Amino acid sequence: MLKIKPKILRPGSRIAAISLSWGGPGTVPHRYETGKRQFSEEFGVTVIETAHALRDADWLAKNPKARADDLMTAFADETIDGIISTIGGEDSIRTLRYLDLDLIRKNPKVFMGYSDTTISHAICFKAGIVSFYGPSFMAGFAENCGMFPYMVDSVRRTLFSAEPIGVIPQNRSGWTVEYLPWENPENQSIRRKLNPCTGWRFHQDEGIAEGQLFGGCVEVLDWLRGTDYFSAADLQGAVLFLETSEDAPPPSFLTEFVRCIAAMGILEGLNGILLGRPGGGVAPQTFSEYEDALCKAVREEHGINDIPIVTNMDFGHTDPMFVIPIGMKIRIDSTKQEITIDEAAVIDG
Repeated sequence: MLKIKPKILRPGSRIAAISLSWGGPGTVPHRYETGKRQFSEEFGVTVIETAHALRDADWLAKNPKARADDLMTAFADETIDGIISTIGGEDSIRTLRYLDLDLIRKNPKVFMGYSDTTISHAICFKAGIVSFYGPSFMAGFAENCGMFPYMVDSVRRTLFSAEPIGVIPQNRSGWTVEYLPWENPENQSIRRKLNPCTGWRFHQDEGIAEGQLFGGCVEVLDWLRGTDYFSAADLQGAVLFLETSEDAPPPSFLTEFVRCIAAMGILEGLNGILLGRPGGGVAPQTFSEYEDALCKAVREEHGINDIPIVTNMDFGHTDPMFVIPIGMKIRIDSTKQEITIDEAAVIDG
């Protein structure tokens, strides 16, 4: 089913910063302010905070309805052009019961975040609108010593352009997951060390597959099992994208997840699977264990050999990341080893 596209962002757009899970801005305000400043200066937008975005973490943890109210208010507010998460966390699933899918559907606008924000993306998908799996204010936009050009380019071509997104380029400039504690302001001026890029890995030699994008952080998606927001009926013919969090679950988690979605009837209906580079403290020499676990579970355990699987991709809990427009059709060309989105993800209205 085609999803409703939000309106394009432009210089001068008003963007609402929202804390749907952890109260990061209240805990590490200088980190949030850096992200707000760098994002605003790069794209010429105005960032405002939702009513409770800057509340302390303990208060937000005790008030999931207030977080949900912030999201509903931001969608309903005609003066707000986009909504971006300040940071992820671990309990935005507690906002589910307070959300109004009809309100979201009737007020489509750019919504972006990643990690625990997977929950809110699933809600947007169910409501029928395109949303964006990408950087947050504190992780991505607040990058030490300035934002990564690869990420900036992806944000610009996905959210600020009504031209077709086209071929998604692979990051060639290095990646990082180095952790420099945010609580120390001096770390903000230390550039993180980059690891060499080894490229995406296409686990199929030829063929073309297409499908509507859906997915997110695999641990968070797992929490949605049994809900209306993660079902075989909605994902028939989809391309599922997955990534692991900074908690660095073992490769066996992917095996177990594939077994679960097979039991749910989701796996057999997919047209492709994309896997981000492992996040957290996973050593690069063990990355292959994650793709091996995924491929073995899909190919050997369940006998599904006719869909493309692409791994080691630039999204999720390593930086820099490209923006994934959830709900848009993506084409995987294993022969050319290219991934393309042939439409714009926003409308020029």
